[in-house]
Order: sequence, then structure tokens, then C-alpha cells
Amino acid sequence: MNDQAQRGNVVMQKTINHLVQLQELTLARAEQEATLSGAQLSQLDKSIQTMMDELPVDIRSTFVRMLKKSPLAIVPIANKNCSACGMSLPVSLIQAVRAAERLVTCPNCGRLLYYTTAAPRRISTASSRRRGEPPKVGIERFSSVDLMIPRLEATDRDGAIAEICHLLEEKGFIDNGELLTEEALKREAIVSTAVDQGLAFPHVRGVEGGGLTLACAISEKGIRFGGPSRSLTRILFFMVIPTAASAFYLKLLSGLTETCRKEDARDKLLACDTAESLWKTLIKITKSTIS
Repeated sequence: MNDQAQRGNVVMQKTINHLVQLQELTLARAEQEATLSGAQLSQLDKSIQTMMDELPVDIRSTFVRMLKKSPLAIVPIANKNCSACGMSLPVSLIQAVRAAERLVTCPNCGRLLYYTTAAPRRISTASSRRRGEPPKVGIERFSSVDLMIPRLEATDRDGAIAEICHLLEEKGFIDNGELLTEEALKREAIVSTAVDQGLAFPHVRGVEGGGLTLACAISEKGIRFGGPSRSLTRILFFMVIPTAASAFYLKLLSGLTETCRKEDARDKLLACDTAESLWKTLIKITKSTIS
């Protein structure tokens, strides 16, 4: 490859990274609205506009047009498939995405594609339904008693996230808890997922290989999570989100927020002293908000 081609690749890779970061900001803004927390909206709007203005006009118009159709305009390739629509991609197209010489779109859904090698993966067999079991409904579809932590040992944000991610790996839901922790902390660096009423919703998107997964953890004394509120965070909902579930995740986030805005619901969760009681309580209080 000559020097000019190498320089072109570097520029294109920077553009792809820029688009991925910009999309994270737009999703973070949607999360703020879903949790009814408007404190960071103006800051996010300013950052989004700044990054938009830095894009070439043609790429910006394409990106904006795609965002109007879906929350996801650029998605990773996962296991040789488009992670958004699931289409199996030709080897030549995957090679073109990996080479990053130009922007490449999925021939089925039209989304921009990018290639990544370092991402935690969901282990899809961990929570599969056994033969004869009734279909799961509500919150049961996304979680398990194995992912309930009634008493966090960690006393700070980073430690709490690491403790939850370790549990996800230990219980066979995730292949790499350390990498999941790193990605969750990167997301927190964009804007804190802590909101009022002592709630926080840390998460990692783009975890392929299975469905959306939810863990719930309680901090007895509370943790300073870095959000705009001065109150300590005591209830943490940690979510692992495959690309295809990114839109539905916002509905789940909204449902959890609606549930836990009620003091009585929060008190019930905080009173649980075992994983089983926390699991049963979470199912009960979300029956009307999460279908």
C-alpha cells in the first residue's frame, strides 16, 4: 500500500470512529429522555452538534438520514453478520469493511458497517428455556435470580460495575467480565447513567451472541455514581445490550424508570436481603410497566 492510500485509510478510520462516537452521544441523549432526566440534555445537544459539524457534508447528510429511520446508523459486524438486521455478509464485503478504505453499508438494511475485534460477547446458552417450562414474560425474559445482588460489597462506582460484570461472567452470561467492565466505564465517561431517586442504569451496547440481559444490584449505604444529583446511588440496573435490541432497550429503561420513580417500589427493592427475594420483588413491581 502506498503512502497516499495509507493516509486515506487513516482518515477513513478516523471518520468511522467519529461516527461511532457521535452515535453513542445520540443514544445517550435518548437514554436521558427515557429516564426523565433532562439535566444533561443541553450539554449533549452541544456535543452532538459540534461532532456533526466536523463531518464532511455528504457523510453528515447520510448519517442524519439514517438516524431518522432508526436509532442506529452505524453498526458492527458480528460473526460475519450485520449485527442490526442479522443478514449474513459476503466475505468480500467483510474484507472491505475491515480494510476501512471507504464507508460500506449492509446490502439488506442499509446501515453503515464497521469492524471491531475487541468486544465482550454474550453466551447465548446461559439462560435458554428448558423443555416443558412455561414461556417467560415481563422482566423474566431479560434476567435471572442468578443476576441479583442484594448487597453490593463495592463502595464506589468502578468497583460496583466490576462486581456486577464479574457476576455476569461467573454465571455464564458473558465471556469476558473485565472487558465488559472497561466498556461500561467508557460509557459512563460520556455522561453518567445515574439519575434521581438513587437510581443508576450502567450498560454496554453492542454485546452480541445472545439477548438483552439485566442484572440488579443494591448498595446498602449508597455509592457516589457521578450523576447530576447529589443523592447517593442505591439501586443499580446493569444492562447488556445486543445491537439488534438497542431500540427495545430504551423501552425497558423507560419501564424500569417508571417503576422506580415510586418510593414504595424502591423501598421494596431496598428491603430485600437475598437474591431470591430481590428477584421475586423485581418481577412483582414491574408487572404493569414491563411486558
